[in-house]
Amino acid sequence: MSSKLFGYARVSTNAQDADRQQQDLIAAGVEPAELFVDHGVSGAKASRPEFDKLRAMLRSGDTLAVTTLDRLGRSTEAMLALSKELQGKGVNLRVLNLGGGDVDTSTPMGNLMFTVMAALAQMELEIKAERNRDSVAKRRAKGGDLGGRRVKLTDDQVHGAVADIANGMSAAAAATTRGVTYQTLWRRAKALGIELR
Repeated sequence: MSSKLFGYARVSTNAQDADRQQQDLIAAGVEPAELFVDHGVSGAKASRPEFDKLRAMLRSGDTLAVTTLDRLGRSTEAMLALSKELQGKGVNLRVLNLGGGDVDTSTPMGNLMFTVMAALAQMELEIKAERNRDSVAKRRAKGGDLGGRRVKLTDDQVHGAVADIANGMSAAAAATTRGVTYQTLWRRAKALGIELR
C-alpha cells in the first residue's frame, strides 16, 4: 500500500473560515479527498471528530500536514503526546509554517525543533489571552465600553432557534444565524425555562 499525504485544518468557531488553511494544504499537495476539517472545535478539546477519523486512518509511511502547530492542540503537552503517537505509527509530520518540510520527530534534532515550536505556539496563545484580559480589565476600571455589539435576543428569536434545533440545525448554527454566540442563546433559553440539547 502506497503512503499518503493527509491534511488537517481546524477553526475554533463556526464563524471562522478554514478556507485559507485548506488552500494552503492543497497547494502543498494534499488531495481534497484526503483533507479533514473540524469546524467550531477548540484545540483544547481532546476529541475532535474529523481529526479522530483521520488519526484512525494514518498508517506507517503516511504524512500528516498542518498549516501551523497550534492546529494540533493548545498545549505543549498535548502536541508532544500526539508527536509520540505519530512517531509510534511511523507517520511523518509536515508543518507548513516551518518551511513545509517534514518534521522528523524520530531524530533528536527534529524532536527538539518540534518541542521548541510547540512550546512557542502555547506561549503565543497565553500571551494573547493575557493581553485580552489586561485590555478588558483596563476598560472595565475606566468604566468604558467592553467592546462588541450588544445583540438583543427576543423571546421569539429564542423560540425560533429552538425550533431550528429541533429540525436538525446545530445549536451553534442557530445562534450564529441570529448574530449571537451559543452561550448567549443558551443563557436566554435557560431564562425562559428551555433546555437546549
